Amino acid sequence: MVLRGMHAFRARVVLRSTVESFCKSKWHQYGDELAGELCTQRTFSTTRSTDFVESGAGSTTRVLQMQIVDALRLGERRRASDLLLEFGYGSHSLRADDFVDIIKYCARSPDPLFVMEIWRLLEARDINLNHICSSLMLQALCRGGYLEEAFNLMNFLRETQQLYPVLSLYNSFLEGCTKMRSITHASKCLDLMEKHMVGNNEVTYTLLLKLAVLQKNLSAVHQIWKEYVKHYSISNIALREFIWSFRMLGDLTSAFKALQLMVSLVNKGDMYIDSKDYGKFSAKQKRKNDGNEMLYSTRLDIPIPLKGELGSTILDMKENKQVDPFICAPLEHSPDVNSASIEAKSVGMCRLNGQKYPSQIMKFLSWSFNDVMDACAQGQNYALAEQLILQMQDLGLQPSRHTYGGFIRAAVSQRGFREGLEVLKIMRQKKLKPYDSTLVNLSVSCSKALELDLAEALLNQISTYQHPRPFNAFLASCDKMNKPERAVRVLAKMKQMNIAPDIRTYELLFTLFTNVNPPYEKGNMISQVEVAKRIHAIERDMVKNGIHHSYHSLKSLLRALGEEGMIREMMQYLHVAENLFIHKDPTLGSAIYNIVLQYLVVAKESHMAIEIFKMMKLCGFQLSPATYNIMIDCCSILGCFKSASLLVSIMIREGFYPSTPTYTALIKVLLKDENFNEALNLLGHMRSDGVNLDVLVFNTILRKAWEKGRIDVIEFIVERMHQAEILPDQTTCSSVFCAYVESGFHNTAIQALQVLSMRMLGGHVQIDEEKRKLVNEFILAEDSAVESRILEFFEESEEKIAVALLNLRWCAIAGFPMCWSADQSLWAKRLKIV
Repeated sequence: MVLRGMHAFRARVVLRSTVESFCKSKWHQYGDELAGELCTQRTFSTTRSTDFVESGAGSTTRVLQMQIVDALRLGERRRASDLLLEFGYGSHSLRADDFVDIIKYCARSPDPLFVMEIWRLLEARDINLNHICSSLMLQALCRGGYLEEAFNLMNFLRETQQLYPVLSLYNSFLEGCTKMRSITHASKCLDLMEKHMVGNNEVTYTLLLKLAVLQKNLSAVHQIWKEYVKHYSISNIALREFIWSFRMLGDLTSAFKALQLMVSLVNKGDMYIDSKDYGKFSAKQKRKNDGNEMLYSTRLDIPIPLKGELGSTILDMKENKQVDPFICAPLEHSPDVNSASIEAKSVGMCRLNGQKYPSQIMKFLSWSFNDVMDACAQGQNYALAEQLILQMQDLGLQPSRHTYGGFIRAAVSQRGFREGLEVLKIMRQKKLKPYDSTLVNLSVSCSKALELDLAEALLNQISTYQHPRPFNAFLASCDKMNKPERAVRVLAKMKQMNIAPDIRTYELLFTLFTNVNPPYEKGNMISQVEVAKRIHAIERDMVKNGIHHSYHSLKSLLRALGEEGMIREMMQYLHVAENLFIHKDPTLGSAIYNIVLQYLVVAKESHMAIEIFKMMKLCGFQLSPATYNIMIDCCSILGCFKSASLLVSIMIREGFYPSTPTYTALIKVLLKDENFNEALNLLGHMRSDGVNLDVLVFNTILRKAWEKGRIDVIEFIVERMHQAEILPDQTTCSSVFCAYVESGFHNTAIQALQVLSMRMLGGHVQIDEEKRKLVNEFILAEDSAVESRILEFFEESEEKIAVALLNLRWCAIAGFPMCWSADQSLWAKRLKIV
């Protein structure tokens, strides 16, 4: 008997050491918690042989579970499924507890599919679930996105009447709904909770807040606040959640009030931190214990009955009531921050009482300040953002780079990029490296202000930002300033940073690089070949990045082809636009067809334009005034005033009143037959009908008068322009000057050029002092490089100034003295008499 006892004891010791060594080998694989459970498990007994048998079976079960977990961890799902079947059908005394380790791993992974395999096995073996397994299974399904299966599991537990889903399970399901952004499943869960009177706790309220934010339902957040303060005392944790919710929904006033309430609570000493539980705040209650102050929460986590009003508010997107969230917890100072500015005296700003608080509390306050600062940036309220910075300094809180990032966004929105750059300097003085998002916002602001040097310098400081937004803003500015060479460097920067372009990038590329001719030059064979190469290169890159044409990219492409006179290619892309967009949504057709019609008329392809117009009428497209104006202009090619008049009558019948482009097109038709009298009569009708006159309608008559040598018409139109205070442009100067020269009136031609150029610079009054300095600098200077400096105005999109200065300089070189008042010129005085 003694020998048998000795042998049994040795066997137990050997087996125990084997299991412990196995557990220690798995320590680093499965984590401290799981390995600790294995090593501390009492699998053997030294008193009874029956205990040894049971403990041996338990250790075998645990080893088999570890083998399954190991297979799942290595990605060997087929082996894991086989082991699960072997494990499930290899013994007849399994319980739900024997699957805990596997389900726990599936919940952490998460692995909802394997959990469903375990569920089916448990059903096949008639093994009843317990609370631990059901909770872990629910977590695995929710975290894996299998919300429908998780909801079925809760219903199953309810129907078995053996295990009832507790509030924590419902909270787990609601948490899964927030992560998957599924309002439908959240609604079903809340209905089930209300039906079975499960109730709410603080975790539930937090999840309901996230769901309300998900729905962008501000009134629901206000309602949750009212319900929360009825059942719980206010804590910093709750206030932070509400501040975040108000910030996400753009309610700056409520976020600000909640922040000031938080500062007030800290100031009163109502919020402390337990040193044993970092980061968890609770209401203060003091108790003396061995001379030390013990801090803990007296709040009872008792489920509160779910009010039908609250549940319906959360799920009702139609409600938008503005409820004061602090009606149950008023502040002494709660100013309205919706106004554009706040007095510099920090009205409503709370201050701490000079005490020192734990760093965790100050950090918690800083996070909440950051949330409100983000709300200021979102609401473009720079005044309040500035006051928040001052309050943080008053409280002893150091603004972080996140704080300054929000402050810069608020500053840029109201004060412009220069204010943001000043804040950026302060950050660098404090050795705070700005986030890439901060640099992006500043760069975008500089691009919108057409400050390309600053915008590019900020772009070069970005390191890891992967969205093309700031680069697109820079490209758009390059397009406005006609600087495609600047865009090339930015594109190289994007490629260097591996930033994938989006469709907006390609839309801008088509606008920037598909026009190779300088201003005032028409397309030719060489430029058309170059344009075709660039279009194909951009489209190849689109295919490489998996991006298809958009409606706007095709519009840009059609304009580029039309500008170059590439009619055949333009028609090909028109068919592409029809197949991609117009056939699916006919409302998009008018703008596309108007672009094509315009360039067909410019190219004098009148028959193609007429066919497209007939098709538009036949297919019932919504015609716009621009469509009729283009087709009236088309009649000028054919010289058919009758057709133009018919189009005008149809246009009026459809409710479109003739505008300036309509009259301009009609005048073109009349001038086709050199009918100057009717054209001038129509010009008089425009004035009497109150239609706005522009330089284009006058230039239309001037150009035709120049071609026909009608000096009388030219002088009449120039004087009418002066009376109507319509400033001339380069076309006006060219038409008038060439008409006089071709008629042999050279001195008059130079006088007219000088007067018109002076009007281009100074308007219809005497030139001001600033413009006089400009004239003296560029016109009267003897510097040989002055003309090159004048041409720089073209690069700055100041064509009128450049043309006027060149004209005046040429007049000065020809020996004509400067006349600082255009009306004092003999030519201008003679036109007044005429």
